[in-house]
Amino acid sequence: MVAVKQPLSNIVKILQYTRYALNLTITSLFLLHITNTFPIQFLDIAEKLSYDARVKLMLPNSIDKRVVIIDIDEYSLAELGQWPWRRTVLANIIDTLFNHYYINSIGFDVVFAEPEQDEGLRLLHEMATGALHNNKDFLREYQAIAHSIQADDRFAQSLDDRNTVLGFVMDTDVRSGLLPEPAALLDITVSIRSPFINSNGYTANLEVLQTSAKHAGFFDNPLIDSDGIVRRSALLQQYGKELHESLALALSRTAVGSPQLDFIMQSDPDNMAAPLLEWLRIGEYLIPVDEQAGILVPYSGKQRSFAYISAIDVLNKNVPVDQLTGKIALFGASAAGLHDLHTTPLETAVPGLEIHANIIQGILDQTILHQPGYTAAITFILLLILGLILSFLLPLLSPTWAMTVSSALLLLLVVGNLISWHSYQLVFPIASPILLVIALATLQMSYGYFIENRNRRKLTRLFGKYIPPALLDEISLNLDDINLDGEIREMTVLFCDIRNFTKISETMTPEEITRLINAILTPVTDIIHQHYGTIDKYIGDAVMAFWGAPQQDPQHALHAISASMTIRQQIKGLNADFAKRQWPEINVGIGINTGKMNVGNKGSEFRVDYTVLGDAVNLGARLEKLTKFYGVDIIVGENTRLAADEFEFRQLDRVKVKGKNQPVTIYEPLGQTNAIEESERVKLHQFHRGVKFYRERKWDQAEREIAPLGQTEPRRKIYQLYLNRISNHRQNPPPDDWDGSFTPDSL
Repeated sequence: MVAVKQPLSNIVKILQYTRYALNLTITSLFLLHITNTFPIQFLDIAEKLSYDARVKLMLPNSIDKRVVIIDIDEYSLAELGQWPWRRTVLANIIDTLFNHYYINSIGFDVVFAEPEQDEGLRLLHEMATGALHNNKDFLREYQAIAHSIQADDRFAQSLDDRNTVLGFVMDTDVRSGLLPEPAALLDITVSIRSPFINSNGYTANLEVLQTSAKHAGFFDNPLIDSDGIVRRSALLQQYGKELHESLALALSRTAVGSPQLDFIMQSDPDNMAAPLLEWLRIGEYLIPVDEQAGILVPYSGKQRSFAYISAIDVLNKNVPVDQLTGKIALFGASAAGLHDLHTTPLETAVPGLEIHANIIQGILDQTILHQPGYTAAITFILLLILGLILSFLLPLLSPTWAMTVSSALLLLLVVGNLISWHSYQLVFPIASPILLVIALATLQMSYGYFIENRNRRKLTRLFGKYIPPALLDEISLNLDDINLDGEIREMTVLFCDIRNFTKISETMTPEEITRLINAILTPVTDIIHQHYGTIDKYIGDAVMAFWGAPQQDPQHALHAISASMTIRQQIKGLNADFAKRQWPEINVGIGINTGKMNVGNKGSEFRVDYTVLGDAVNLGARLEKLTKFYGVDIIVGENTRLAADEFEFRQLDRVKVKGKNQPVTIYEPLGQTNAIEESERVKLHQFHRGVKFYRERKWDQAEREIAPLGQTEPRRKIYQLYLNRISNHRQNPPPDDWDGSFTPDSL
């Protein structure tokens, strides 16, 4: 669609009238995000990152020494063998912890879903059912000792009548083991509308073990964020009508005497009969939770903040008794090979045991942060107030005062948020308010700089980066005709690139490369300006330019071709100078194309370029890449050739561009028509006859025309290309629908 051309003065007025609307639109987007009506992923990411930053900033670095970790570490694995260990070994560890060290309780961050295969008992069983099945004495002794050497029974005995909590997994699609007694029954002990995490399966412990342990808790966490960072953890999961507690909650409850789990709900104006969950209570301990029974993990320090005690040291009683007496123990693995490592806001590769330990400490010390449902409502009101105040206040202020007010608001937001975190354990979103203030302040200052304070002279200076100085006065006289918003024009684009520059640069120092580039691009730019071209951009060692904007140019194709031929001549002169400096010889490839292009300011709020876009531009870039393939310095498109009758052209080929069905005819400009010698014109017509015969599949006639040219001018690559194609088509004729075109790999 062709843009409607408007004078810049009218555009400025429109932008002034829409200033408040833009402010309110930005505010509305933030409000829609906070209500989850129109989620903005960037704001979600920013909020998570800001939460992580606050966790690091507000670390208490005070560890509750009541929680210790009995570690399946590399040292223990080296002494006791690879995991899983014999159940008798585990039983001895449990007995030692309770009978020798007098711990308070222990929780297992592992699941015992399968019975242990005792090799000795298996052999005795085979003998009792095999060769000695009639030996009464053997059978009597076998029955007497079989039960006593059963490893699972031995492990179960060590769990019995002690504060032991087994771990299990709920986030599975299978049902194995004995699911423990639930912490509560929905619709029986409690009626809650909260959307608990619902599991369809579980992997639990053996019945003989589960019935011996006091409690059990799941150690999987379905609330890990999408970026893989553990910020929240679920304390309850639902299975059918049952609510099961996490390992950390079950162990905390066991450690304080196994009080009943109570639910405290917040009123819901939409459904007073089924309120949402807000708190859990175990005895005198209150636990703030969200509606999914999730908590923000109360991290108290980096990895190894809790005491790690090697399991083998416990078994060998190498640990001082007072280091474990009365402690809450977590049994699990920190060894990397056992794959129980997680990413937290503080660091990566943190053992899951530490996450459980932090939760237990948070429950017992009552330091778990709270993010109740009303925080979203308060944030909504805050965003609304900030948006309205800044939308109507900042336009009235000078840039200095606008920056001062915005900075003061940002400081108040950060300080207030940190006070609520530290003093009241309340977590409010901080990224959205901060980014709203920054967005509105940036918009106001940008508006003031780019619209209100920029006059016609500054606009002219802006175009001075792109166009020759000779056109500046003319543009100033016709400023109202300049359209920056974008429009479709018939224009010509040029791409000029140094061939094999990467290879050349490998032989030069960085300083020499800089001088070389400047020595080439400076005269090339000057030539483009002399021929009324506009520099679009420098792309490393390449230049992109166009003709026909910002000022109309009826002869844009002619000027572009004239510039390209002057550049080619200039490069020959530069090579003579480079040889004196012992610099490598330089060759350039130039692609030129004419067609409809979208020209105007393109970019973002932070950076804008006056540039051209469109298929015609893309084809110009592709033509430059073909110059080396055809052994020529300049290639132009068919539209350029038709728009520049003053020049003589060699028709090189018909090529198919990827994504286009119709072939494009490409040409090499040879010079102005009246300057071409007659002998050159004869050879040109002979080549064109050969190409015509080639496309008509008349291979012999084509070869008779082109072969002599290749002998008289062996350095021209184009002749050999066609001779090679003719030879190939004789052996492998093209399909019936062949239109004589060629599809280069580079297009």
